[in-house]
Amino acid sequence: MKKFASVAAYLRAMPPGPRAALQKLRKTIKAAAPEATEGISYGIPMFKHHGMLVGYAGFKEHCSLFMSTYVTRALKKELAAYDTSKGTIRLTADNPLPATLVRKLVKARIAQNERTR
Repeated sequence: MKKFASVAAYLRAMPPGPRAALQKLRKTIKAAAPEATEGISYGIPMFKHHGMLVGYAGFKEHCSLFMSTYVTRALKKELAAYDTSKGTIRLTADNPLPATLVRKLVKARIAQNERTR
């Protein structure tokens, strides 16, 4: 696995389609969690706020948003149009997560982290 020094370096390494989807996802996460810190963890971009908040990554066939299993189960109906497993939501450049749903997911993660701290 290639190691990245920064989120910007990670995104520059992505092909244009996934890069655009991940940049949009990143912008929405930052807006929903302005107090979170951002960096590379486990080789992918990660936001932290009282522990791991959300991470995201690009792959050959899809992009993924990583978070807790609790949140993906709690919002199962809203995520029905996406391939999910445990704490992972898979999306594509052609089928990105709507900003309103990303904000809802991030806010749910913030609340979960703040309850368990």
